[in-house]
Amino acid sequence: MNIKLLSDLCRVPGAPGFEQKIRAYILEEVTPLVDEVQLDAMGNIIATKHGTEDKSVMVAAHMDEIGFIVSHIDDDGFVRFHPLGGFDPKTLTAQRVIIHSDEDIIGVMGTKPIHIMTPEERNKAPKLQDYFIDTGLSKEEAKKKIKIGSPITRERELIEMGDCVNAKSLDNRVSVFILIEALRALKDQKVPYTIYGAFTVQEEVGLRGATTAASGFNPDFGIALDVTLANDLPGASPHEYVSRVGEGAAIKVLDGRTICDYRMVEYMKQIAAKNSIKNQLELLPAGGTDTASLQRDAKGGSISGAISIPCRYLHQVIEMAHKQDIQDCIELLQHSLSNLNTYDWSFK
Repeated sequence: MNIKLLSDLCRVPGAPGFEQKIRAYILEEVTPLVDEVQLDAMGNIIATKHGTEDKSVMVAAHMDEIGFIVSHIDDDGFVRFHPLGGFDPKTLTAQRVIIHSDEDIIGVMGTKPIHIMTPEERNKAPKLQDYFIDTGLSKEEAKKKIKIGSPITRERELIEMGDCVNAKSLDNRVSVFILIEALRALKDQKVPYTIYGAFTVQEEVGLRGATTAASGFNPDFGIALDVTLANDLPGASPHEYVSRVGEGAAIKVLDGRTICDYRMVEYMKQIAAKNSIKNQLELLPAGGTDTASLQRDAKGGSISGAISIPCRYLHQVIEMAHKQDIQDCIELLQHSLSNLNTYDWSFK
């Protein structure tokens, strides 16, 4: 596994609406692997590999990561912010972040010290509005160097832990990695249907990029790539796990925004069995992914499903995934794209 590529993808910033740097990095990586690369008006990358038959499939992996945006700098130089995407606030205490203004400025998430909290405050879960960012700058320097509207991302490097990788932004840079590596594996192969590799923007704030990508290219098939909840942890019952780390690629059945096409679910199950790819089924009771946009925003809709990567500690400061699960997802995607014309897609 190309750990350096995955590490770099997780490190490069790209909060929703501010994907410039991660987009430039992805373009450099993917351009040599496909026949054509386009950018749409929203900033989605559409990397096209032409097929031999007159149908198409869009594979969507969103490039944005959860983050924040500077909303206020107070008279003491402390920074207030607005979230871009969903966070678990209790994980932010004393964590480093990067404010991306004219220059990158390191800050630390601060809140009221426990020493001076009332008993009621100590027992109450923190809220995002309880936090501020301390940059260590004087109030004059803070107001000079930091602009209102600057994006903010987490500051964490990828490390390997046992059989897993641990980093910020595995949601969803691990899927960007999977799509790049699948396109690399298919580079010198003919594929039946044209592949639109869509690296989408602004998924974390409402699937916005995938909506324009799907409506702009109208694929016949759609496959979304995203992480999913792996709650296989102490304190959770097996029916609450959603997926398990180390148990293979997760074939999505449904999430809070989509019921996947039963034909795509069955097709992926057969592809996994034929190629001895470890897999599990995913039923995510809440939340949504680009699957919804692929399924509904193509003209007339598309036959859509998703491959999900089991991930612990989602939407926290760090996230964790199993290296073999990632490899299983690459292989499931590669073989699924290579054999789309071999399956009977009629309703039955």
